Amino acid sequence: MADTTLPAAGPRAALRSLWTTQRVWLVSALILAVLAVFAPAQAGESAVFTGAALLKTAPYLVLSIAIAAWAGATGADNLIAKAFTGAPLLMIVFGAAAGGLSPFCSCGVIPLIAALLAMGVPLSAVMAFWLASPIMDPSMFVLTSGVLDLQFAVAKTLAAIGLGAVGGLVVHLLSGTAALADPLRPGIGDGGCGGSKVRAPKPVVWRFWTEPERRAKFAREATSTTLFLAKWLTLAFLLESLMLAWIPAETVTATLGGEGLMPILTATVVGVPAYLNGYAALPLVGGLMEQGMAPGAGMAFLVAGGVTSIPAAVAVWALARPPVFALYIALSLAGAFAAGVLFQLVASLT
Repeated sequence: MADTTLPAAGPRAALRSLWTTQRVWLVSALILAVLAVFAPAQAGESAVFTGAALLKTAPYLVLSIAIAAWAGATGADNLIAKAFTGAPLLMIVFGAAAGGLSPFCSCGVIPLIAALLAMGVPLSAVMAFWLASPIMDPSMFVLTSGVLDLQFAVAKTLAAIGLGAVGGLVVHLLSGTAALADPLRPGIGDGGCGGSKVRAPKPVVWRFWTEPERRAKFAREATSTTLFLAKWLTLAFLLESLMLAWIPAETVTATLGGEGLMPILTATVVGVPAYLNGYAALPLVGGLMEQGMAPGAGMAFLVAGGVTSIPAAVAVWALARPPVFALYIALSLAGAFAAGVLFQLVASLT
């Protein structure tokens, strides 16, 4: 009986594993396959568009990959621990700046938050880091400059730090309430891989190439970052090609373009379910802006989506108690809308 069931279980397990580890590549391949069957001309155009876009972005990809690998190999991400010592208001500022500028990987942010809160770091400083971290990092800055422009990258960085600082200050003012007294859900607080950086921070080794282990880590980080960025940007450019081909510019302009607050408000709300990934969202927003999307709406979409996207929101919900989660979402959406309004105002004056 076992002989008859094992062959069936093997392929199912293999397919399940393949879908779990390579789903983004599989989705891109599926899109091209469907296009090849039902719209052969568009399949060719989308493939050419994606290849050209990846080639154009390649210099920025190489730089962003090098930054991420360098941060992991040197241990520069350990410097984050120093941002959470001192007076509460100073900790909020440092937390926001660390979140907006630090090269933390996505797997380390949530465990780090748990570790900081479990160690007694004030929720205000942690919230400042928590809000700013998903929006910007050095690699994201480089790619944003290349895919959009330098002004947008600088504005998004300022939005990340500003959102973190204001959010941290709001939490500080509300810190005496019972709802925020115990932010973590029961049983959470060991800190995981990110928490170890705070509990036992290691010194930074800037000349990482002198140690074989750090050279190996640089290679591993570069490889993983390359694969991560390649799969998401491939999917993003594919979607952008379809968006440019099939979504009339008039529709985009009518919904997200023009003057006033409604396009920015709409982009803030749409950014929550529509956001794919910080890197994948850049070319999509770039394509929308070429079709008439207001700059402020683009900023609101990126900020709101980065902080409150469904994957990020699920992770926060699993970690924090409902009052903290609700405050996180409220601060995120309000901050994204404010960032969009301010950026639209600046864009209209330049």
